[in-house]
Amino acid sequence: MKTRTISAIIAMIILVSTNVSARETLAKATKGKFLMGVAINMQQVNGVNPVESDLIANEFSAVVAENCMKPQPTHPQENKYVWDDADKFVAFGEKNKQTVTGHCLIWHSQIGRWMFVNDSGKDVSPEVLKERMRQHIYAVVGRYKGRVKGWDVVNEAFEDNGTYRKSKFYQILGKDFIKYAFQFAHEADPNAELYYNDYNVETPAKCDAIVQLVKELKAAGCRIDAVGSQSHMHMVNPTLEATETSFKKLKAAGVHILITEWDVSILPSPYDGANISASFKYSKEMDPYRDGVPADVQQKWNKRVLDMFGLFLKYSDVVDRVTVWGLNDAGTWLNGFPIRGRMDYPVLFDRKNQRKSVVDEMIKMAQKTKVKK
Repeated sequence: MKTRTISAIIAMIILVSTNVSARETLAKATKGKFLMGVAINMQQVNGVNPVESDLIANEFSAVVAENCMKPQPTHPQENKYVWDDADKFVAFGEKNKQTVTGHCLIWHSQIGRWMFVNDSGKDVSPEVLKERMRQHIYAVVGRYKGRVKGWDVVNEAFEDNGTYRKSKFYQILGKDFIKYAFQFAHEADPNAELYYNDYNVETPAKCDAIVQLVKELKAAGCRIDAVGSQSHMHMVNPTLEATETSFKKLKAAGVHILITEWDVSILPSPYDGANISASFKYSKEMDPYRDGVPADVQQKWNKRVLDMFGLFLKYSDVVDRVTVWGLNDAGTWLNGFPIRGRMDYPVLFDRKNQRKSVVDEMIKMAQKTKVKK
């Protein structure tokens, strides 16, 4: 009897301890420092897996849609808008009292060809493209006016060498397409924050080009609140030093910083970047952890995550949000990029929706950091 009583007490202590631990989340630990966000898909919004939907609601203070608010899904044809998924996504965030970000308004990828051509299949005039941009932005931003905190207005307009990407927007309108996009977004919702978003912002030439863009937009009277650094990272690149240097440059330019699409690939990579048009052939050498990650490799990944998270906290006076690109390893886009069929482990929850051990360390780190806002 005595043994059973002791066992019961121990079990109760373990249960209470577990429940207390479960109440500690990154969202709570980072409150007042920055928002802790996650990108979500429609299955999660629709509650196909209730565990995932609950995790998103309880563990994070901000959400962004992986795909449903991009130009192609919302505006597949010139005179056709599709709102069902975007409406559900925004309502999901509101229901859970989370900050909602709109992603994204203008992007060269995942956009209908109709935006750029006339009935003959030839490029439209600058005036026509400008008007189509205005109508698109007014419709999307206007629909969610007052419900979305901020918008990724323009996505990935630069190459890594700092030159403008020769997208159709650029070919027809020149670099002014960015200015027009920010003007239209502000007109559609004057209270919404406006962001420029890109990958490899840690690359010096690209960062310098973005800083110059910020200066030009401000000189033109445009609102720009923050620059989003996607932060798709690898085990070595970008370095902590390069990342901090980019933070310093952006801070000096007078904008805040958003970590918008954070993940850390544990796999070897044929290149550094997030250009979604890239692809490489599968090989076992590039997919070494089919049976799980060795303990020593996992420790290195944990340290990499903690080093970067510590840097985000160091700059929490200007870092407004840290968003992980995907809830769990099973759903990460990196399982198929840039090599299809691999098993990557780049985010904070595993394939069984269990917190990785690094999350508790991140929470402790955040709790020890003083609020700088």
